[in-house]
Amino acid sequence: MQFNHDNMTGALLAADLVNLQARGVWTVPEVEAVLREHAIRWSDVGESDLSALRRWSTRLRTVFVAPDEEQRCRSINALLLDGVASVYLTTHDNRRPHLHFTPDENDVVGRVTAVTAGGLAIFTVEAEGGRLGACANTGCSLVFVDTSRNGRRAYCSARCGNADAVRRHRARKAH
Repeated sequence: MQFNHDNMTGALLAADLVNLQARGVWTVPEVEAVLREHAIRWSDVGESDLSALRRWSTRLRTVFVAPDEEQRCRSINALLLDGVASVYLTTHDNRRPHLHFTPDENDVVGRVTAVTAGGLAIFTVEAEGGRLGACANTGCSLVFVDTSRNGRRAYCSARCGNADAVRRHRARKAH
């Protein structure tokens, strides 16, 4: 399955925010680096913004850890209800037509909540309900957006996959 990377910004941003919190590096510079990486426009991230984004990140996690498609859709619908102010089509900055989920003048929290809620919804539709997950390695709390060909990704990274394989191998040998 091929994904349009323009439609993945919100899902990838959501995963990065959830993972910042999981790694315990929730600081203004770290959050600003993630926003910059995903081309989210903002003027300043203050402490109140940081707190609001952290609460939103906790809610985003429910999408990645949902046990099934139905629960994932319920979680995304709750995010859409609280995070999307309006939906409109735009062609700014010489880009092809794409959706915006909040007015341009919205603050950083409004932008992030709208982009992540709308982006997770679009990605979930394109991925036919799947391809968002949490790492299967025991002790790892990171999440991921699965863009692999076969859609069977179970780990946040090859490192976690290898560590889990070694753990399972050692457990089999011990028995």
